[in-house]
Amino acid sequence: MRVGTLFKRTPTNEIATPMTLVQDYAAIFADAKEVHAQAIERLEHGDVRDAAEKAWCATKRSTDALILARTGEEPATTAITSNELDALTRRDPTVKTLVGRYYSRISQLHGACFYNAICNSETERRIRETANYIRDAERLASA
Repeated sequence: MRVGTLFKRTPTNEIATPMTLVQDYAAIFADAKEVHAQAIERLEHGDVRDAAEKAWCATKRSTDALILARTGEEPATTAITSNELDALTRRDPTVKTLVGRYYSRISQLHGACFYNAICNSETERRIRETANYIRDAERLASA
C-alpha cells in the first residue's frame, strides 16, 4: 500500500486541504460501495436504467481509486481512467482481471442500457456483480 500526501484541488484548481493517499483512495472506494448500494436499491424498485448507470459509476469510481492507489493521481476523465487501467495492466498483469469487466460495464451499462434503453438479460447480472468488481479493485489497490 502506498502512502503519500495529496493536495486535493478545488473546482477552480486551487490547492485545498492535504489528504494522505490511503485516506483518499479509501474514501473513493467507500463512495463506490455506496453508489453500488444505490444501484441495487434502484434495481429492486424496477428502475433498471438508473441502476445500470449507478453500477457503471461505482465501477468507474473503484477503478479511479485503484489508479490513485497505484499511481498517486486520480484520473480526471473517463478516457484517462480507461487509458490508465490499460497502462496498469501492462505493468501488472494481475490487473487484467478487471479490464474485460470494466469495458463491458462502460459499453453495456452506461452506453447501451442507460443512454440507449437497450437493457438485456445480462444487465441485472452486471449490476449485481459490480460488488465483485469493487472488491477485486480494492484488493489490487492494496497489493
